[in-house]
Amino acid sequence: MAAGLVDIAGNVHRESSIPTNHSLDRESLYADLVGLVESVLRSDVSYDVCGVGCGGPMSPGGQEVSPLNIPAWRNFALVDRMRESFGAHVVIDNDAKALALGEAWYGAGIGLSNFLAMVVSTGIGGGLIMNGELIEGATGNAGHIGHVIVEPEGAICACGSQGCLEAEASGPSIARRLRSEPSEASIFERARAGTMVGRAVASAVNLLDLERVLVGGSVALGFGVPFFEAANSEMIRRCGLDFSRGVKIVPVGLGGKAPIVGAAAIGFRGLGINLRKSTSD
Repeated sequence: MAAGLVDIAGNVHRESSIPTNHSLDRESLYADLVGLVESVLRSDVSYDVCGVGCGGPMSPGGQEVSPLNIPAWRNFALVDRMRESFGAHVVIDNDAKALALGEAWYGAGIGLSNFLAMVVSTGIGGGLIMNGELIEGATGNAGHIGHVIVEPEGAICACGSQGCLEAEASGPSIARRLRSEPSEASIFERARAGTMVGRAVASAVNLLDLERVLVGGSVALGFGVPFFEAANSEMIRRCGLDFSRGVKIVPVGLGGKAPIVGAAAIGFRGLGINLRKSTSD
């Protein structure tokens, strides 16, 4: 979990992070979140909105969140709880959609009208910008690329399906397979994760006519070159249409600050601010 103070220009003034303790119950985990947010606030600091990027799925408007990688928060009314704790306008959306907004605002999505932004970390998710607009879907959950099937006979996923990208290339799935931390993964395992991502991305590129794919998250950025080279190789191998050739999978432009800036983008959007317009004025 990470928290920070971000201004309208995208500058991060203060930030802090703590590991997500998956052994805690929902109230203890929420207490951790409150303490983290309070650690970046001071009595002399005012703020207009609290933007939150959370793993999905979630109910329309983010009223209740059910992140698959945090079972204790299934159907958790995070918006109401945070309003009670901080007395602020709170806006919650999927963390990958937040990433897409942040990248469109101040990252590698500047100048792009059609792209997919992905988080490859504890979970795997995506946010879609199409014709310059964030895609919501029927319930606000568009972009769950982590549940595209990449290995039909593969591992069982937390969603109940089998062979999902998240079950093959997320941090916990890699740790289970290796019986060690993902940071200890060999070049082969880093490339395997990239191959799985490239396989899922190829379907999205062919389906949606994308310009580029931006990937962040601790696994993708931590695995680095072997991951991105394998992802691009697999995508190229599976994208044979004229319009899909030449698309590239690249790291997010905001690096490690992408989650915090993305959460801020969600908040500013909730205030009715056009982020792309603000940065071009």
